[in-house]
Amino acid sequence: MTARDPIADLRRIAFLLEKANEATYRVRAFRSAAKALGALPTGEVAERARSGRLTELSGVGDVTARCVVESLAGEEPVYLRRLVATEGTDLDAAAAALRDALRGDCHTHSDWSDGGSPIEEMALAAVELGHEYLVLTDHSPRLTVARGLTAERLRRQLDHVAAVNEALPKGFRILTGIEVDILADGSLDQDEELLARLDVVVGSVHSGLNDDRAKMTRRMLTAVANPHLDILGHCTGRMVSSRPAGVTGPGDRGHRARTRKESDFDADAVFAACAEHGVAVEINSRPERQDPPKRLIRRALEAGCWFAVNTDAHAPGQLDWQRFGCERAALCGVPPKRVVNTWKADRLVKWAHTRR
Repeated sequence: MTARDPIADLRRIAFLLEKANEATYRVRAFRSAAKALGALPTGEVAERARSGRLTELSGVGDVTARCVVESLAGEEPVYLRRLVATEGTDLDAAAAALRDALRGDCHTHSDWSDGGSPIEEMALAAVELGHEYLVLTDHSPRLTVARGLTAERLRRQLDHVAAVNEALPKGFRILTGIEVDILADGSLDQDEELLARLDVVVGSVHSGLNDDRAKMTRRMLTAVANPHLDILGHCTGRMVSSRPAGVTGPGDRGHRARTRKESDFDADAVFAACAEHGVAVEINSRPERQDPPKRLIRRALEAGCWFAVNTDAHAPGQLDWQRFGCERAALCGVPPKRVVNTWKADRLVKWAHTRR
């Protein structure tokens, strides 16, 4: 296969990133790499690629080096291919179309755990937004800082939700669920009998976020293989900023102001497992999370994963944050047909229970 021009590919990537209004540091990484390689004598780029010494050059990192290797092998770099796939798309229209297609939200919290409002208020706010359902996913027992629900409290909540549903407007219902902790060994933090009863189960890592790559990968693969897990929540655990302006009080007890780097895991292996087991990858809409980052959304899309665009809302007004997740999904080329909460409630529940 004839080699491509790696410097031209790097410059094309930078151009497309600028066109999409991506972060300046990301554009600079590709332009710096192109400049560094352009200063080398003829043949040295290929030699460094063969010997694995590209990253010894100032301005060339792991991502840009991988693009160079792919280009020299005659392949369109994966990073470039992902950007080209969304080039020319009316992203505002695509995001609006996805938002209009959403029928509900699969990750929300109430004052039964670390949310700030009663279940009834969350449900009525969802009705006002035009949702057909709201999946209530309060935390599980071991997340004590978030007042996680013991098995007994969860049973009481199920009875309460049944009663609330009787009083809600026709055509809307609360679906039962939980955001269950993925424990250190990959097991899920709630009785299996109860997990089997729930409509939708979101599983997230909340502790040990700095585990080494191999350990975190094993942990997530074990959880994804569990037939009770339906949606993998905020998979990197990152925080890109402090809490959004104006978000204070008990509705965000579980989201203290901070930034946090991504957990390290084999994303390709985890997303392949999600695709194999039919587990949806959450696109978390919280402005301070933006999790997964766009590069991982694209990798999950290529792996064949389902998605769920969720708010992780801890207060009624936060239910309108789905638009942020829709914008990021559109930037990555995620079509509405790959998003499980574009489905009617009955189909969503059937999909979740088929795995159990």
